[in-house]
Amino acid sequence: MQDARVRSVAAVSLWAVVLTVLLPGLILQSHGVHVSAALALQCVVVAHSGGALARVLTAARVRFVALGFWVFAYIWLGLAALAMLAVDTYPWPYRTDEFTALGAVAVVELGLLAYSAGTALADRRERARPATAPPGLLERVLSRRLAPWRLVVLCAFALGLAVLLIAGQPGRLGAYFTSRQAITEAGGDDASLRSLLSWSLSVPAFWALLGLLRVPRLPGGDRWLRGVRWILLPVLAALNVIVNNPISKPRFWAGMVLLTLLFSVPRLCRPRAFRVTAAGLLAALLFVFPYSDYFRYSDREDVAVVSLADQFTSNGDYDAFQQVQTGVDYAHDNGFSPQSALGPPLFMVPRSIWPEKPSDTGIALAEYAGYDFHNLSAPLWIESYLWAGPLAVVLVFCLLGLFGRRVDDVRHRLRDRAGALAVLLVPAFAFYQMVFLRGSLLAIAGPLTLLVVVPLLISTPVARASRIPSSAVPSAPTRHASIPGTIPGTGGHP
Repeated sequence: MQDARVRSVAAVSLWAVVLTVLLPGLILQSHGVHVSAALALQCVVVAHSGGALARVLTAARVRFVALGFWVFAYIWLGLAALAMLAVDTYPWPYRTDEFTALGAVAVVELGLLAYSAGTALADRRERARPATAPPGLLERVLSRRLAPWRLVVLCAFALGLAVLLIAGQPGRLGAYFTSRQAITEAGGDDASLRSLLSWSLSVPAFWALLGLLRVPRLPGGDRWLRGVRWILLPVLAALNVIVNNPISKPRFWAGMVLLTLLFSVPRLCRPRAFRVTAAGLLAALLFVFPYSDYFRYSDREDVAVVSLADQFTSNGDYDAFQQVQTGVDYAHDNGFSPQSALGPPLFMVPRSIWPEKPSDTGIALAEYAGYDFHNLSAPLWIESYLWAGPLAVVLVFCLLGLFGRRVDDVRHRLRDRAGALAVLLVPAFAFYQMVFLRGSLLAIAGPLTLLVVVPLLISTPVARASRIPSSAVPSAPTRHASIPGTIPGTGGHP
């Protein structure tokens, strides 16, 4: 399908004006705009990311992965960086010179150009793909189907682990509704181990609930499965409220859980509803997200509502562009480190076995800048730049664009397949992608691995998509769940 043929010119124009003129204009209204070459190039970044996001929001097809990428690029590396460069004010104390600022903007735009090139390449390959072409590896993986018995085992595992962890948690159940700081401090010397156990519960609990909502009907009848759903759905919903709420878990993760459950409703996966919901998501990230860290610390301050520009230049949640600047200086002083690329994929190897294991990039940049706090981001742009310079940025983002477009295309083809991983895993990955892009990779490698591996363990392969009968649709478990609106007998788009 040619998206451009059905995309509304009026809608594209309206979104382009809002994203590339109105919102940047609000940012540049700040007094004392610091004019520089970096600011001029940053306007190109805003136009590029805003224009691409406008195309996603008006596309004829639902593209979850593209939405996640361009939302992050537009807000964190577009508008936020524009505000910082315009008034020469940043969240953290470290400062760079004009040349470094220009280099950082160039690195960001280089990544966006490479991502767009990879997307265009994937789109070209998709258009040239014969209708009778056999499914590739990615499509075979995403066409895997939820297996009821494996799902029940996962539910039992999540509930059993919950009993052990909640009972052993200092403060027990109440600790999950206190603050992230309180939970971290309660972990004591075993904080890292407790964090690992916490993710080992949060991820399976999320997939157990989502799987119960979308598991397909068994060919021979599913009376026993419906009975199990009646029992487990409210229990798993309550468990997710406990372990995946925004008080005890990072906001990005809690948001991913909520959005994935929301988009498990087939109606919201239709293009028109998707566009409306995506627009709401963008508005929430711009105007609600900055204030959603109220429960991060035990000592809470009064919420002070300030302008977008002030949020971008004072809130550490938007430090992505400043970290890119710091990384450019770091590479100038220390050179590139190709071996650091091995850290994230080999994150499970202990340092006792691998003493030279690369350190977390966010921590390395924080130490280089002289901070006494290390919980900072390391966007994929600077992670890849530190591996091998601009060439690594081009390669990483070209592959990422190709992969993301390919995943969106496969999900589109499998959107009506009941219980297919494409319908469930792609939205989850797309929204968690914002954490992946923000970095650092070593810090999120564990949760990301669990997010992808768990659904593979509770699904079975399907040799050919045609083996899944169109009538094999899930029964209506969602009437018992906390997410209303699912229509029985639908598996995605009409």
